[in-house]
Amino acid sequence: MSESLKLVGVPGSPYSRKMRAALRYRRIPFQWVGAGSATHQKLPKSPLPLMPILYYPTRDGFEATSDSTFMLKRLEREHKERSLVPGDPVVAFLDHLVEDYADEWVTKIMFHYRWAIAENVDNANRMLPRWTPVVPEEFANAFGDNFGKRQVDRLYVVGSNPTTAPIIEASYGRLLDILEQHLRVHPHVMGQRPGTSDFGLYGQLTQLVQVEPSSLRIARERAPRVPPWCDNVEDLSGLEISDDGWFGRDALPATFQQLLAEIGRTYAPFLLGNAAALASGAESVDCQVDGTHWTQVPFKYQGKCLEWLREAHAQLASPDRKAVDEILAGTGCETLLA
Repeated sequence: MSESLKLVGVPGSPYSRKMRAALRYRRIPFQWVGAGSATHQKLPKSPLPLMPILYYPTRDGFEATSDSTFMLKRLEREHKERSLVPGDPVVAFLDHLVEDYADEWVTKIMFHYRWAIAENVDNANRMLPRWTPVVPEEFANAFGDNFGKRQVDRLYVVGSNPTTAPIIEASYGRLLDILEQHLRVHPHVMGQRPGTSDFGLYGQLTQLVQVEPSSLRIARERAPRVPPWCDNVEDLSGLEISDDGWFGRDALPATFQQLLAEIGRTYAPFLLGNAAALASGAESVDCQVDGTHWTQVPFKYQGKCLEWLREAHAQLASPDRKAVDEILAGTGCETLLA
């Protein structure tokens, strides 16, 4: 089993970018494989055909794995050097919470800006197919009528619609403001070294501040440190780290607290509304997010996200759980764990 890991993905996939950057930072040998390439075609099909796919070498070939959060968890079990999980369980829980927010709420922002705004739809239809080298031009030209149209038609699934658009766009602006202030003092979301939350936010932001024209302009004007931060996180393999590089539970900066409050303002009420809809069998999520009506179809996976957060909280030792509760009190995030 001398083969290295193989990561199949595309640059236009935020989760592909998240995993590629995390593997580079952790200095875990891997081969980046473009989705649809000849190498990809030789690999076994993944049970879940979503990007990225991380392949582990086995005696008989390769094992396909999916879901970036669980990919990172497995890497943590199998590779000890340059961990992404803070050693303090309290800080580790907060890192988990921010990663979950990035993967499940900031992705709504990314999908909205990519597929709900005409200028960005045109850009995506031109860019996305051409990230596959030497793709036939007829395929690239027909991309918008096929995959692009399907993505626009799926806006309702992630919650982007005329009712929710102002909420989504306002939350993007506030996130940029918080990160702009945070990155003026701290090189990473979690302090002097990154956590899983850094790579979760980075993955979504690669599309928002590097690809989509309208959200890119907003970032350049409102948060000029965020696009360069994404450029740096792309490859942190040369970053030297120390064991105490993460924030301490008693030394969380005001900007990190503001990030928690932003999560409590948007993601927390959505998760609770989604869970209530799933529990009642309702056909739509109808709740208040940031004091405004939010509506979308229920999302089963995000119901599991709430369960996993609660399980992680329950598994903390009593003093650590109390410390988490004290940190989250008043942010709005405490409602997730009630």
